[in-house]
Amino acid sequence: MKKQNWDASAYAKYSKGQEKWARELIAKLALKGDESILDLGCGDGKITAILAEQTEGEVVGVDKSSDMIALARDTYADIAFEKMDATQLSFEARFDLIFSNAVLHWVSDHRSVVAGLKRALKPGGKILLQFGGYGNAAEILKVMEEHIEAHYADYFKAFMFPYSFPHSDIYRRLLEEQGFEEISARLIPKDMVHDSVDAFTGWLRTTWFPYTDALPEEMRENFIEGFVTRYLQKHPLDENGGVHVDMVRLEVAAKNPFCFK
Repeated sequence: MKKQNWDASAYAKYSKGQEKWARELIAKLALKGDESILDLGCGDGKITAILAEQTEGEVVGVDKSSDMIALARDTYADIAFEKMDATQLSFEARFDLIFSNAVLHWVSDHRSVVAGLKRALKPGGKILLQFGGYGNAAEILKVMEEHIEAHYADYFKAFMFPYSFPHSDIYRRLLEEQGFEEISARLIPKDMVHDSVDAFTGWLRTTWFPYTDALPEEMRENFIEGFVTRYLQKHPLDENGGVHVDMVRLEVAAKNPFCFK
């Protein structure tokens, strides 16, 4: 998969949708207050900080982006952050909980991710993950394809789709292969609401950058502006000036057994 060039500061500004989902996911954790927690794909660190407020145990955030880790360390100096790829987790029986939100759709090798999760958990430890699942952002992708075919096809001849939106059945099998118990994997439709056209545009720039990266730099803003116009023609603003995007999240929960069978 092509190297991901994150703009950490812009992501921090335009990731309110992801933050909202993370807070909803955290509410499901029912923490006791002494858990050791790994935030997998911590980004700018703001969700890691929320997790750290809810436990006296060790909290570590990891992300493969050097820029994200640098921003997280600068913003939350009292929390441990490490640069690490989700497919190459190096922890051994260290965490009671592994949490991940809006990250793993950037990964193609999910088998390696799941194996690393298993290694990193203490016996009896749990995972709670949510990311783009089968059918995610279907209308965004449809409009993107139309926009490219109409104006930019020559620049996308070698383009490789940068995301992985797996089905729940696939993840359930991967977890079973690694010996996880109490497995839950389900697809959840979500209405992502951007407060304004500016917020929607910022989200496109920061989350869908593999598409703009395929273009010469001088064409990127026109590409984004044209896409926004095309999308809003099909999906007009709501009465509050918000932009709606239909998303599908894959939510995964499982437990590492106390002993091997």
